[in-house]
Amino acid sequence: MHSSAFLTLIVIFSLAACSTPNNVQQQIGERAVIEQVTEGENQGMYRNLYRPEKGYPDYPVTCEANCYPAHPAVACKAPAQDCQFTGTQRAPELKTGYSLQWLGHASFLVNTPDGQQLLFDPVFGQFDWPVNWAQHLAGIIKRPYTPALSVEQLAATDAVLYSHLHYDHFSHASIAQIGTAATYYLPLGMAAYMPNGGYNIVEQAWYSQSQQGELNIHLLPAHHFNSRKLFNDNNRALWGGWLLEYADKTLFFAGDTGYSDHFKDIQQRYGDIDICLLPIASYHHETDGDWYRYVHTTPEDALVAAKELGCKVMIPWGYGNASWQMGDISSHSPLLRLLHMQQQLESQVPLLILNEGDSVAL
Repeated sequence: MHSSAFLTLIVIFSLAACSTPNNVQQQIGERAVIEQVTEGENQGMYRNLYRPEKGYPDYPVTCEANCYPAHPAVACKAPAQDCQFTGTQRAPELKTGYSLQWLGHASFLVNTPDGQQLLFDPVFGQFDWPVNWAQHLAGIIKRPYTPALSVEQLAATDAVLYSHLHYDHFSHASIAQIGTAATYYLPLGMAAYMPNGGYNIVEQAWYSQSQQGELNIHLLPAHHFNSRKLFNDNNRALWGGWLLEYADKTLFFAGDTGYSDHFKDIQQRYGDIDICLLPIASYHHETDGDWYRYVHTTPEDALVAAKELGCKVMIPWGYGNASWQMGDISSHSPLLRLLHMQQQLESQVPLLILNEGDSVAL
């Protein structure tokens, strides 16, 4: 066959694949919670469960001074920058059957007790277009490193769970790498932002449940917001965290979230959580710090949340040499603040500190 004709066939097949409609199902259920604006120009927008009448909420505890002291178990090339945790990675013997690898920022690979492989918020490399293009022009927000997954590892993915649409958590480029064999679990409204190509998608409401093999997958509330475009789509899709439940063993990925009473609600519904993957970064901003904290937990907020969730082990994320350092002082300032506030609060929640790429069986 002539090479030009062969290339034409490739383009035709590629276009046909991209135009294949996705298979979308919704899970809501009797116990589900859907919080939306019911009238006015914002009608239909999703909103957080707990909203102060004005201003920002009062938080249980706030670090006021000397929040980032150096720590002997955090070795850095510069103060709080380009660091490695060198301490003992000690976890309680939970015997849950879960194992996981932290891929950096909010991305995790999780192997479940029933032999499945899941990905949480997989974003490999840089942002999607057009943010990567703008980032290249500006020369900022570079992500220097992400642990690579092989083609075989990606092909072995049974399910992908995305928490919300922001570019550091939801990636069309990564979805294309993973492919259509996996089932994609999304909060309500997010299927409209998936590429076409025959993807199997399950949309869920807060406190709804899906079955994946022997695994129960619950979408839980987060205190955040959602958008993908510059205009007209603010909070038109839901956001949330994910709870995996196998027998009586649970793993909770909180997604991006600020602190609110939703953590107490989760514990009341599901009991103490075995493994908690909680964010501790992106809360700092010189001029708009109140807003950043409203939608991102500080390290001390995360410690309080872990206690309220009854976490048997807390694994923090969001910091690191491969983070985009949005809303952070430096790559490891959140980790230093976490270790400092753990002592200040005399927190009894076991911490398991990972470096990007680290794996652990629990």
